[in-house]
Amino acid sequence: MPFRAILAALILTVLPAIAGAVDKPAVERQFRGWLDQTVWPQARAAGVSRATFDRAFSGVTLDWSLPDLVPPGAKPEGPRKQRQSEFGSPGRYFSRGGVDSATSVGRQMAQRHAAALARAEKATGVPGRIVLAIWGRESGYGRAAIPHDVFRVLGTKGFMSTRAAYFTGELVAALRIAQAGHAPSSAMKSSWAGALGQPQFMPSSFLQYAADGDGDGHADIWRSEADTIASIANYLARHGWVSGRDWGFEVNLPASVSCTLEGPDQGRAIADWARMGITRVSGRPFPDHELAGQGFLMLPAGRHGPAFVVTPNFYVLKDYNMSDLYALFVGHVGDRIRYGVGDFTARWGAVGGLYRSDVAVMQRGLERLGHDVGGADGLAGFKTRRSIGRWQEAQGLPATCFPEAAMKGRLGG
Repeated sequence: MPFRAILAALILTVLPAIAGAVDKPAVERQFRGWLDQTVWPQARAAGVSRATFDRAFSGVTLDWSLPDLVPPGAKPEGPRKQRQSEFGSPGRYFSRGGVDSATSVGRQMAQRHAAALARAEKATGVPGRIVLAIWGRESGYGRAAIPHDVFRVLGTKGFMSTRAAYFTGELVAALRIAQAGHAPSSAMKSSWAGALGQPQFMPSSFLQYAADGDGDGHADIWRSEADTIASIANYLARHGWVSGRDWGFEVNLPASVSCTLEGPDQGRAIADWARMGITRVSGRPFPDHELAGQGFLMLPAGRHGPAFVVTPNFYVLKDYNMSDLYALFVGHVGDRIRYGVGDFTARWGAVGGLYRSDVAVMQRGLERLGHDVGGADGLAGFKTRRSIGRWQEAQGLPATCFPEAAMKGRLGG
């Protein structure tokens, strides 16, 4: 799983604060014992040599600056009140600078790495523009700093994280990568969550999906652009990218089509959506080869923003990062790189200003009424959006399918 995919999960967790004083030298000694008694047997069973293990952890100490840590014997304090409103205004995800930079640099990279992109597309069916957009989003086309020692990060999180078992498994996977010699230890840099290289693969994803794009026998996603391109394309192909189909289309959604029809479980042939009066904003018809294929209504801001009919490939992009906005950003930037399209035709509405805790109150109220909101996590995913729309329709209100401040009082009782 790439880093951004686990980031979507990590941000849902309210980070605990470490209560009370901690004897750090004592914890460091316990850490060294844990490496030898717990991690080394697992690494040895996975084919890692003692020499590789010792090199990986030479001089490594715990990184106390990382989030989500609970040292042995410490008790986390109660959850901190969530005050983020990240999903309140979806349009913020498409900042002018972010979109323009990803597009302009992506066009340069399209020319510079045309051969590698063509090879990857021929091998996997994944368009080069999509690979470029993911590469740009994950690491700024390799320009973003990836500063951390992966063994220190994963060692720390495996030893004293609230998700210790997960990170211990990723630590062993990182040791397997080092054992195979895909990159020297000095290049084994990661994010603060242990995601590796330019595609931001977690180590287990590297072992499954990293590919050798330059033919040197190694999948070096830290220093090789060709390997990075091949690896992203391979990941998407292995997750079901359908060659020849687009990711989706911005559309005009008539008032006669309910926003409650959104979601990957309510698909129908694109020809059927067209018969309902849905048209492309470009004025062009849906491509003939797409008409018989399934399409899905996607409304990231409900009636307060652009509307889309997306294909199964959109949900392959979501496998890279479980976020509608991430997948939409990738598809949109890819189209800008390749086709020179402009901004979305519809504008993002003036929505937002809600804390996730406010949205969670609404979600719990909807759950009490029998709606499936996908969990009261404070995030306005498609199940929450359409549940709001169904509740609005039941109340005789115009369905907007997006959380609004006035709903909190009506749903929070």
